[in-house]
Amino acid sequence: MTTRRLLAAAAIAAALVPLVRTAHRRQLGWGASPGEQVTSLPGDGLVPRADLVATRAVDIDAPPEAVFGWLVQLGHGRGGFYSYDALENLFGLGIHSADRIEPRWQDLAVGDQVNLAEDFPLDVAICDRPHALVLHGGPPADPDDVDQPDQGVPYTFSWAFVVEPAGTGSRLIVRERYGYRAGWAGSLVTPVTWVSFVMTQRMLRGIRDRAERTPA
Repeated sequence: MTTRRLLAAAAIAAALVPLVRTAHRRQLGWGASPGEQVTSLPGDGLVPRADLVATRAVDIDAPPEAVFGWLVQLGHGRGGFYSYDALENLFGLGIHSADRIEPRWQDLAVGDQVNLAEDFPLDVAICDRPHALVLHGGPPADPDDVDQPDQGVPYTFSWAFVVEPAGTGSRLIVRERYGYRAGWAGSLVTPVTWVSFVMTQRMLRGIRDRAERTPA
């Protein structure tokens, strides 16, 4: 009986593997067209040899200028992330998403920092209004030494927000690129992308809803 149960469990596990892989691939491209998932976007060169890429997108019935005002407010201690604040705050992050455009947060520029959480900064690498905002974190990517861990960070990371005109509205594309710096980095990044998917799809809808109800 034990052998039969083991064989049954093995068969179930084998059947689930392709389903899990398909689900993982789909969440990495949530909302994005096949073309958007492979096209070059601003900031891609910050992680030139990405081991994992997630590209997600949403349509917004508002012009790019109206969308970008919400993007430059992103961050802990700023406008939040327009996602599940209650879920983020279960971990004591103290995130409070803004419901209006704040002039004090509109002067974001290259070289500034945006915090994911307290003492967890990302650098502003590109701020091209109203087209692209790109944040970058982790040690610099070294294509000749991808296995060298630096400062305890096993991967380098870029986070791009690209706003394209689409008819009378906009298309907001968000891309994450991960370059592994240690052999075990993939085992950490893969579950991170599932958390990112949950929060990012809500963030995209949160930005959409705010931009559509607020005059430019």
